[in-house]
Amino acid sequence: MPIDFTKLEAAGNGYIAVDGRGQRGRDWSELAKRICRHHFGVGSDGLLVVLPSDHAPVRMRVVNSDGSEAEMSGNGIRLFAKFVLDRGLARCRDGSLEVETGAGLRRVLPVLDGGRMTAGTVAMDVPQVRSRSMQLELGGDAVGTAWQHLAVTTLSLGNPHAVHLTEVPVDDVPLSMLGPLVERHPAFPDRTNFEVVNVLGRDRLRARIFERGEGETLSSGTGSTASAVAARVHGHTGDAVEVSVRGGRLDVRWDGEGPAYLSGPVREVFSGVFEDDA
Repeated sequence: MPIDFTKLEAAGNGYIAVDGRGQRGRDWSELAKRICRHHFGVGSDGLLVVLPSDHAPVRMRVVNSDGSEAEMSGNGIRLFAKFVLDRGLARCRDGSLEVETGAGLRRVLPVLDGGRMTAGTVAMDVPQVRSRSMQLELGGDAVGTAWQHLAVTTLSLGNPHAVHLTEVPVDDVPLSMLGPLVERHPAFPDRTNFEVVNVLGRDRLRARIFERGEGETLSSGTGSTASAVAARVHGHTGDAVEVSVRGGRLDVRWDGEGPAYLSGPVREVFSGVFEDDA
């Protein structure tokens, strides 16, 4: 069955958005696996589905490219807000849009230019730090002696994260090898997102991100926020930091107690019709 879609990106984090209202019976997990394929589909880090909500103007469902579901996406919800606001599928109230997610209600503050959203800030969850320094035993000769023991800060932003602060330049970290081992480590029965982070200054970080159910991505909103939270917990940064990722940069503010705030640009890439033969 054909379906209209829009491809959007935020700092290189690409998502496909579709209006799922009135499409009862559609298997969103199977659609995500087909439409997100980079060579045989549209190509994307995940699928954003617009659904009705009893608690907010609209509900967002996030499906990873492997068909698994994510509770929340920081870049995804800002792109989702652009999709629904630009098309009039929902409206702001008092300058913000409330969205129901798998991690609860979230509020997006859009920046509008000519009636279209060009950037935005999302009030994330209050970070819940689980462990300041969990020691992971990765083992095996494949990872090499330098990476068999890994210290991570574990936390939740509505979804789980394990952050490794390192002095090794993040571009030199074998993330494609370490990522799957950390994501599926026995310490994380529901799997986890994994970030490797360099502290460049009191207000600057460099990060690479391995997303649960997706692999390495050019950026991640919750991953960038988790990186900033971990750095602040260890006293390396202040309340506001710029997080440089492979796809661009994102800004994170966290005062150490309340919600974290993620800001950055959003962009529509193209729209089309996907001929779903399933």
